[in-house]
Amino acid sequence: MKTTGYIEIRISGFKGNLELTPENYDVKELGILLKDAEDLLFPSESRGDRPIVSYNVEQGSVRHRFTTSLHFIIGLNAVIAEVQNKQSIDFMHTRAATAVESIQRIAKERDYAFTISTSLEQSSSLRIDADTNYHRTETEWVDAEFYFYGTVTNAGGKDKANIHVSTVDHGTLRVETPKAYLEQFTENMLYRSYGVRAVGRQNLQTGEIDTTSLRFVEMIDYQPKYDEAYLKSLRDKAMTAWIGEIDPEQWLRDVRGGYGS
Repeated sequence: MKTTGYIEIRISGFKGNLELTPENYDVKELGILLKDAEDLLFPSESRGDRPIVSYNVEQGSVRHRFTTSLHFIIGLNAVIAEVQNKQSIDFMHTRAATAVESIQRIAKERDYAFTISTSLEQSSSLRIDADTNYHRTETEWVDAEFYFYGTVTNAGGKDKANIHVSTVDHGTLRVETPKAYLEQFTENMLYRSYGVRAVGRQNLQTGEIDTTSLRFVEMIDYQPKYDEAYLKSLRDKAMTAWIGEIDPEQWLRDVRGGYGS
């Protein structure tokens, strides 16, 4: 039984007077497409959890093929069919929608035509060209404030400074952070647990967070450790302040009311 499949992104157009081919397709354009293809296939997967993807380019204008687990190919095929049906990408996961917007932008800038399909029989097919307009509806997204808790795995950046926070619920998040804040931070934050207050965009319909829009507000000291001594002190306090003032028999009668009497 076959366990892998592929998506094909076919690009047609011209480089000046020359028809687009693998020989004149620039490596910079390829780098952008590789990221877009990964985000289409694995919009909700962390980079470390996704399966292996192999790549091949073929003639026929430029045909990029990305082979991976059949499970993800089937899922993407269903998403393509839904985009065709709705003529909208508002329902898509943020990463996948951003990838479509990236392809749409290139199509308009370079007058390319992209056709996205899969290896499945009777595959769905999506065409994106200079005349299409696949963009998310801005009214679907609003500014919101979030609190994330996790481990800081990276901090800094040459152009746009940011911190990377590894969380249980959202994977690793990149939060744009002022350089001035990182410069004045007096202790080593790497591999320590913190709470991070951030602002960003959230979908009104689905509640999904646009993780590409996150901006830092403040760092919160957060130590998620189990403190047995502290919990015991709370139990002892409750025993003295609450249970010590209660007649257990009377309390039980009050709870039962007239039942059983």
